[in-house]
Amino acid sequence: MYETLTYTGGIHKHEEMVELIEDLGGFVLQETVSQMDLVLTLAVPIEDVGKVEEKAKELLGKIKVAPMAGTEIAIVSPTLARQHLPHSACDISEYLRRYGAKDNMIGLQRGAGKGISRISEDEKRLIEEHDLAVFALGSFRECILNKTHLFDDIEIPVVVTGAPEIDVKDIPGADAYINGLGRIPRRLKRGENIRALRNLVDAVEGILDQKRLDMADDPPIVSSILVKTEIEYQVPAIKQVYSPAPVVSQLDGVRVKLNYDKYHNQVGEVVVNDYRLADVSEIRKSMMYDYTLVKLLPETSII
Repeated sequence: MYETLTYTGGIHKHEEMVELIEDLGGFVLQETVSQMDLVLTLAVPIEDVGKVEEKAKELLGKIKVAPMAGTEIAIVSPTLARQHLPHSACDISEYLRRYGAKDNMIGLQRGAGKGISRISEDEKRLIEEHDLAVFALGSFRECILNKTHLFDDIEIPVVVTGAPEIDVKDIPGADAYINGLGRIPRRLKRGENIRALRNLVDAVEGILDQKRLDMADDPPIVSSILVKTEIEYQVPAIKQVYSPAPVVSQLDGVRVKLNYDKYHNQVGEVVVNDYRLADVSEIRKSMMYDYTLVKLLPETSII
C-alpha cells in the first residue's frame, strides 16, 4: 500500500529527496518547479512515510498527505464566459490541486441558460475520461435544478457546487452537492468561502475513497502508478514532452500526452510486471488533443 504525499521545498539538494523515494520503492508522480521553489507529488510505501518526513525536515521542506494524488478531476463550467468561469471555478481548481489532484478546466459549448443549456456527446466522453467531475454552477436554485440534464447520465461520480442550500436528493445524477460556491465576482478568500471549499474537499475525498474500495473487489492486474513509471522509462518520446505531467495517473489508468495515432503501438508494447500493457488495458484515443488514454482492465476481465 502506498501513501500519497506532497513535498514543498527548494530546488537545492532536492535530488536527495528523489533518490530516497526511489530507494524506498516509491514514485514521483509529478514535479513542478517555479523559480527556486519545488513541489513534488509522491507515492511511498506507508511504512516509510516517517523516513520521508525526516528527510523533508532535513531539507527544510514540508510534507503533507495528498489524498487526491494519482487522480484526474474535471472542473466543468457551463461556459468559458466571464459570468460562469471566474472566479469560483478557477479557485475550486486551484484548491483541489493543493490536495494532490490533477485537474482540467472544461467549459461547455452550449451550457448557458436554464432553458437552453446543452451538453454534447463529445463533451460527455471527455468528462468521463476523468476520475470525477465537479460541475461549478451558479447562484439560483431554479437554474441549478433545471440544469441536471448536463450530468444526470454521466458515468463517473459528479459533485455539484452552487450558492443556495439544496438537498442532493433533489439533484439527479449528483453524488454530492456543496453550497456556498455560486457565481462570486472575487477570489474565494473569505471565511465562508474557505469553509465551503473544505466541504468540497471532504466530499471529493470521500467519493474517491469509496471508488478505491469498490475497485479493490476487482482490481486491475497492475497498478496505475507503476504503469506511469514504466511508460516514462520505456517510451523514449515521453522525454520530448514539455508538459509538467507528460503521463497523468488516474485511479484506473493513465493519460499519456503523446499523439495516439503515432504512439499507441509503442505504449501498448510497454511491459509492466511481465505483462504487455496492451493485454491488460484498453488503449484508445483521448478526446483531449488526441492524447493516448490507457484504461486498465480488472483482473476478472483478463483471460
